[in-house]
Amino acid sequence: MATITETFPSTAPTTVYQEEVVTSAAARKALAVGRIVIGWTFLWAFVDKLFGLGFATPAERAWINGGTPAQGFIGGIEGPFAEFFQIFANPFGDVLFMAGLLGIGVAMVTGAGLKIAAATGSLLMLFMYLAMIPVAVGGTNPITDSHWIEAMVLIISAVTLSGDTWGIGKWWAGKVGNSWLR
Repeated sequence: MATITETFPSTAPTTVYQEEVVTSAAARKALAVGRIVIGWTFLWAFVDKLFGLGFATPAERAWINGGTPAQGFIGGIEGPFAEFFQIFANPFGDVLFMAGLLGIGVAMVTGAGLKIAAATGSLLMLFMYLAMIPVAVGGTNPITDSHWIEAMVLIISAVTLSGDTWGIGKWWAGKVGNSWLR
């Protein structure tokens, strides 16, 4: 007796890689450089605040020496959102801030978890922008500043799958597909 087997097209999404999104090899490399540079920016901020290397954070204000990285920043806010940011002026805010810097930095440098890093990093940049609204503190541009640029680099890195070039993005995609973990 013959068996009839019907085959249906798969509805499972296929994993998309950067070469399908960005066809220019030079553009993929440029995007990878941008991703790594922004990642290093976050990692460096974490390391400097942790150890107080004397760049943005003096040794006596290092987190390992009892410094309070988020509380120190929040204490200086004078803009219209100063009261809102006081909810983060505590040890939990310090841990959240430092974990964010580390997580965003590691994700961007390695090229894995770019969607999460772009979302959380953009939220961090929004909060920092609101804390230092240029109009409120006499900035050089009443609308945009470097926080906008950093958020855009994070988002562009994620949507162009820049972790696939000079990162572990392809390997990571094999584990998580196109999910929010990508």
